[in-house]
Amino acid sequence: MDTAPPPLAVFTPAERRLIARLSTPNLVQRYLNRLPYNTEPRGETLRSFRQVLRHGKAHCSEAALLAACVLEQHGYPPLLMTFESIDLLDHVIFVYRARGRWGSVARSRDPGLHGRKPVFRSLRALAMSYFDPYIDFTGCITGYGLFDLRRLGAYDWRLARKNMWAVERALLRFRHKPLQGGRERIRRYRAHYRAYRAKYDKKPLFYRGREKWTEIPKEFL
Repeated sequence: MDTAPPPLAVFTPAERRLIARLSTPNLVQRYLNRLPYNTEPRGETLRSFRQVLRHGKAHCSEAALLAACVLEQHGYPPLLMTFESIDLLDHVIFVYRARGRWGSVARSRDPGLHGRKPVFRSLRALAMSYFDPYIDFTGCITGYGLFDLRRLGAYDWRLARKNMWAVERALLRFRHKPLQGGRERIRRYRAHYRAYRAKYDKKPLFYRGREKWTEIPKEFL
């Protein structure tokens, strides 16, 4: 498995300037928070770092790949965490370690599924911080997995011009560990979610542990 990131020479001058500016996970998270969410109005996409910059928007997987591409240039391994959900609407985030603790960078249509500060002792603890905010009308995490993009070898997940369905297939095939929160917990949070949406017509921010979240996009505040 090739562990070396590509040389900066493969990037355009504009891409190199952005990579230099986004030197930490927190800076990448802030950049993604300002990037419009890709709702895929013309059909599904899975764009590389280069194509995200070209189109100026990203959904969760595209944001995770952008974070991986940028941060590996600053010494972070290109690691993704994937979540399986009971409604098949999965989520992908970039994960990293700092001072022995795990954190994440992410973009989502849901306020509670963005980044986490590097304060979690284990990957499972990091994954559990997403469990309650994932519960909505149909969603609930059933499993999580850690995928190293270096497993893809020479596959160009950084700069490809076409949609990278091979990445999606690899993430779907990858073995996930089960994650359970208990039926009563799920029932309670789903009831709270439904009541909140009916009353306020927006997505809630009532979750415990928010002090461990990174900044969320202003659209949710």
